[in-house]
Amino acid sequence: MMAGSTLRKVKSRSWKKQRHFRLLEDGMTIWYKSRWAGRVSITEVEAVREGHQSEVLLSIAEEFPADLCFTLVFHGRQGNLDLVAESTEEAQAWIQGVRKLIHKTQTMDEKERLDQWVWDWFNKADKNKDGKMNFKEVRKLLKMMNVEMNEEHALHLFTMADKSESGSLEIEQFVHFYKMLTQRDEVWKVFQDFSGDGEKLMLEELENFLRTEQQEGEQSAQHAQELTDRYEPSESAKKQGAMTFDGFQMYLCSQEGSIFKPEHRQLHQDMSQPLSHYFISSSHNTYLLENQLRGHSSLEAYIKALKRGCRCVEVDCWDGSDGEPVVYHGHTLTSKILFKDVISTLKEYAFKVSDFPVILSLENHCSVEQQTVMAQHLSQILGDTLLTTLVDGLIPQQLPSPQVRVKCKSKLSRELSDLVVYCKSVHFHGFEHARLHGKCYEMSSFSESKAKKLAKEAGTDFVQYNTKQMSRIYPSGLRTDSSNYNPQEMWNVGCQIVALNFQTAGLEMDLNDGLFRQNGCCGYVLKPDFMRDGSTQFSPEKPDGKQGYKPLRLSIQVMSGQQLPKVNQKEGSIVDPLVRVEIYGVPQDQAREETSHINNNGFNPVWNETLNFVIHTPELALVRFVVEDYDKASRNDFMGQFTLPFTCLQAGYRHIHLLSRDGTAIPPSSLFVNISISELT
Repeated sequence: MMAGSTLRKVKSRSWKKQRHFRLLEDGMTIWYKSRWAGRVSITEVEAVREGHQSEVLLSIAEEFPADLCFTLVFHGRQGNLDLVAESTEEAQAWIQGVRKLIHKTQTMDEKERLDQWVWDWFNKADKNKDGKMNFKEVRKLLKMMNVEMNEEHALHLFTMADKSESGSLEIEQFVHFYKMLTQRDEVWKVFQDFSGDGEKLMLEELENFLRTEQQEGEQSAQHAQELTDRYEPSESAKKQGAMTFDGFQMYLCSQEGSIFKPEHRQLHQDMSQPLSHYFISSSHNTYLLENQLRGHSSLEAYIKALKRGCRCVEVDCWDGSDGEPVVYHGHTLTSKILFKDVISTLKEYAFKVSDFPVILSLENHCSVEQQTVMAQHLSQILGDTLLTTLVDGLIPQQLPSPQVRVKCKSKLSRELSDLVVYCKSVHFHGFEHARLHGKCYEMSSFSESKAKKLAKEAGTDFVQYNTKQMSRIYPSGLRTDSSNYNPQEMWNVGCQIVALNFQTAGLEMDLNDGLFRQNGCCGYVLKPDFMRDGSTQFSPEKPDGKQGYKPLRLSIQVMSGQQLPKVNQKEGSIVDPLVRVEIYGVPQDQAREETSHINNNGFNPVWNETLNFVIHTPELALVRFVVEDYDKASRNDFMGQFTLPFTCLQAGYRHIHLLSRDGTAIPPSSLFVNISISELT
């Protein structure tokens, strides 16, 4: 890979161009020659697919055999890179090589990840590739890294790092310079508060920190030993039963030191309850990569949704010209894909990230003849993964986990209707009618406006209805740009299938990702107990009427930020960051507070400001941290965010590892906060 290969880059059947690709010396960057030099960082690559596993490569399958073809799949919404090698051996060298490098990036600890980030910046700035940087180049690099600093101070640190007194820094010296530059005074102060000698934390001192600040209680003694074993880099300190400042900082920057409770990341909820008792990660117009008027229909859109934990996908089916049903957004200019290809894709990717059922929402616009073809494809392709009979052979009194749901028409192919076992689609005739006549296996769909109206006018009735039957909410047809509604309003009344346009980034998808980040990202989250009881009197409009009502006070001290991403790539531009904390939940819990902005520092801004909230229904609340670049003349620019359920918050000194607009990680960007949760007195 370092020697390089000539590979064909393929964009379509007609666009196939040879490019020279090689792996750079850092072992983490793929460079290729085109009109402009292109670069691919291994950290951006999610996976490598072998063979004809993209629509583009499928379209040229007759021209190039599968053993020459492979696809680099990127995180987030970035398009794939389809490549064709000149020999099988060359293809395998790249496929296996990139996979090994991906594995390496995924298994890095925080220190390795940070070192790699510094290396990446150094290589980006070292234009003449001599492996050295003088002070002028370092100053330029600091601006690229979002640092505006006093020139005298920067020169002082540069001189200290320049051990050879050559007037330039090699990479190892630059790493040393960077570490001096990023001295975390706010973390050092916390360390000093608990260290007897100011140099290390003995096990009992670390235990005291975990108990009093991190609120770990009984487990703190055992955990102190585990953390020292895991994060302390000095073997001699370990032997003394002590943690140095380096080890302490590495712990705080790790997943265990993050704001998200580690045990809640795992699958930990009761998964044996009726399906109506769960929130289910659900997609609308799943086949679209862009908007619903002219967007591109793609198998890739299904793959991306399923990999994101989606458990309910939508398939809009229409008659195809050659007897094969097609999937697209009817009566629009969106492109078409074959129904059978969609089902094959679902077969392959349905259970890659979650073992729990996928609900297939078929919006059927096909003739009876092509419905029969649909039924054949479903049965033949999905085989025994398709649920086609009642779980115990009896008419159900409560829902199990369903697999297929079919909408809309009076003329329905017998073969297709026979596949519908649970979640039969019915028109909604009101809550009273459902109470008297509704069957647990009947499901109704509601437009966002209808659901919103019902939630406001009859919240308790809606919650009760959703303890037994399923509700599917879908975006308004007026959202031609494929924008999303706020899903929180629907979750507040217990709606299970709250379908969003997964292809559209923004607040609404942040909330969806935030809710389903818990429970092993399996796509199912157990609703609170007061939303599973058929006689519940809970109303989101009056949370204080709930049995066991106990509001909580949430206090967040926003201390500092680390290596925040640049918004404007113009040379010399530095961000003015502020942090906003937003609460989403029942109407009474909706709130937002923000810090002041820090001028010209996206590298290590310090706020030390405290934001306070009262949470009335903690079981439904989501907390969203947003970082923006302040602009007094226009709208602030988004920089990063992280959203999680209130119930998953860890108290104490915590790092928040920020995500991009796409919901992908942007290491090492983070916030350092102190979280306090107490009962309202």
